Parts: sequence; structure tokens; C-alpha cells
Amino acid sequence: MLRNYLLTAFKVFMRRKLFTAINLACIMLTLVVLLVVTALLQNAFQPSGVEGRSNRYLQVHMLESRLTGEHKVRRSPLGYKLIEKYLKPMKTAQLVAAVTGPEDVSVYQGDRVSQLLLRRADAEYWQILDFKVLAGRVLNAEDMAQGRMAAVINESSARKLFPGTAAVGQKINAGGQVFEVVGVVEDALQLNALSDIWAPITTFPSSEYRTQMSGEFTALLLGRTEADLPLIQQEVERIARSVQFDDPREWNSARFWADTKLGLFSRMVTQSEGADSGSAMVLAVISVLMLLFMLLPALNLVNLNMGRIMERSSEIGVRKAFGATSAQLAGQLLLENVLLCLAGGALSLLCTWGVLAWLEASALIPYLKVQLNFTVFAYGLLVTIVFGLLSGVAPAWKMSRLDPVHALKGAA
Repeated sequence: MLRNYLLTAFKVFMRRKLFTAINLACIMLTLVVLLVVTALLQNAFQPSGVEGRSNRYLQVHMLESRLTGEHKVRRSPLGYKLIEKYLKPMKTAQLVAAVTGPEDVSVYQGDRVSQLLLRRADAEYWQILDFKVLAGRVLNAEDMAQGRMAAVINESSARKLFPGTAAVGQKINAGGQVFEVVGVVEDALQLNALSDIWAPITTFPSSEYRTQMSGEFTALLLGRTEADLPLIQQEVERIARSVQFDDPREWNSARFWADTKLGLFSRMVTQSEGADSGSAMVLAVISVLMLLFMLLPALNLVNLNMGRIMERSSEIGVRKAFGATSAQLAGQLLLENVLLCLAGGALSLLCTWGVLAWLEASALIPYLKVQLNFTVFAYGLLVTIVFGLLSGVAPAWKMSRLDPVHALKGAA
């Protein structure tokens, strides 16, 4: 019987080419958008590659300084002193790294000037993130201890600054400081890895950064396992309560939290000021928006399918007159719709791959490297099945319940 259902479905699709094309276009457009957004979200919050260990680490990005009784509040990135004095000695974290945010610097080469991004990081940063080294080496503890003017650059910057020649061993003048390139790494878009140039934190023009509680740093806290993250978060909260400022008349209490990548994004969006970063609410909002985006074309498909099925009222009447049950007819109509959605899903996967490849090649999002994987494919397959059920169950059940005589009269 399944073979007959499949043959009937194929003949119906070929007989009603316009309906088939419109349905496929509607399914493909919706799924391509959903799959592209899903792939980009997964790349941002569950990345592979350089931040592949993000399920094991947290980041402390923002320090909130307060003066009790004065309603005085200041929010800023962390200072190196706070990381070195309070976070580095943590017991629950395997490694604690300090890294600045990316800043624009001018790189001078004769009469040519390039605008690139520069980060300064300690040796632990290179142990937590997993950069793919293309040439030379990454920075290490010895570079920090000796204050070497060493730098690592990414692949795109190496091609841009030193076309046709090896970058390792070359000198660059970045922001008025001269660095020797000791390594080249693969381009990376991720939040904590995005940069063109990396230098040791000891290359700051002034050592003033060592005395600052607030500044321009983010702390990365790596746990031994993913199960350690809640313990790290609890210890960070205890540490925040123990922070003492140099001048308690200016600031006398501190608050900061260790967040996952999604948690940090949620905290910035929701402006959460507690242990709960608001990630559950953000995920719920994203899920609802995706559901609504999926329901709108599903409702259109219901109308299209109703029109397509109404044209088959005579066929339905004849089959009911020869003993076909409502369940059999509804099953046939649902199977046709699910097959159509699966075909649209397969085509949408190909289109999504093309869109993501175009996004990577176009450089609209710098250093973007994203690909469809099994998880995204599974989401896409699930969405196509949901589409098939949502857009087919109502018209299929209605038509399967038609009286044979009325169905035949409707076809006349």
C-alpha cells in the first residue's frame, strides 16, 4: 500500500506543477532562513575550532563598582590587578587567562597604512583557546616574563602585510610599537578570538595597567570538566564580595559574574544584574520567534493545500465510494504533504549550504567559517516534518470526512 501511496503522490505532484512549485518555494524560503540563522547561532554560542572548549570555560567581562549609600555605580571591563589578585588564585578553575578586547591600531609599512585589530593576552590565553598554527608558534610564558616585543598575526593579515613572503621573522609597526612576528594562526571570528594581531600583555607602553582594578580586560576561566562550571560561578560570586578597592571612599563594593557565551550575550541584552544571566528567557524568545516565523508560511501552506485537495474531490469521492476509510484518505494526503516538505527540506539544505558558502566568500562577516553539521541537519529535518504536519493535517482531515455524494457533486 505504501508503494501505491508513493506512486499516487508522485503523479499528483507532476499533474499540479504550479502548486508543487509554490509549495516548494514557500518551504525552501522559510527553511533556508531558519537553517542559516541556526547555523550562525550555533557558530556563536556552541562553536568548534578555536573556541571548541567553550563548553568548559566561562568569561568575566564586566565589573560593576558601587559606593554604598551614594547610589554611585560604574560598569567597565576588568582591570588586570583584579584578575591577577583575585581570579588567578581560584581553586575551582584549571586556568585563568587575561585578554584585552580588540582595539583598532594603525600598522605602518613605508607609505602604506593598514587598520587592524590588536589584542594583548597572557600565556594562559593560548592554552585555553585552540588556535590552528599555520607557521611559527604562539606566545608563551617566556615571552611574557621577558617582555618580548613579539606578535602573532592571523592568516589574512599575513597575506595583506607580507604578500608572497613568509611573515614569521618580519617586523611590524603597530600603534607606534615595533613587534617581531613569531607566528601565524588561522583566521577566527569567535568572541574571544577575533583579532588580527596578538601581543603579550607585558608590551603595554606603560605598566600602569598592573595597578588598575577596572580597565580593558576579560577573564577566561577554564574548568577541568563541564561539571566544574557551576562551582566556578559560585566561587566568582564569593570573590566579588571580597574585593577591596584602593580607595573605599570612592568604591566600596564590587559585583561581577562568570558567564557562558550565551549567558554573556543574554546578560548584555537583558541587563541582568544577578547570578541569573537571563539566558533561559533569551532562548525562550528566540524559540517563540522561530515558531512564529514557521507558523506564518505554514498557514499559507494550509490554504494552498486546501485548494489543491479541493480539486481532487472527485477522486476522494470515488475512493470513498469503493470503501476507502477516512484514515486511509487522510494518511494519503498527509503522506503527500510530508513528502513535499521533505523534498523542500532537502533542497533547502543545498540552498543553505550555498548561502553560507557565499557569506564566507563575500566577507560580509569577517573571518566567518560556518558549516552545516549533523545537528543543524537534524533541526532542519525536524522543521520539515513539523511543516508537513501543520500544513497538511487540517485540509487532509476535512477532505477525508467528505460524504462521497457531496464530493462527487462538487467535482461536477
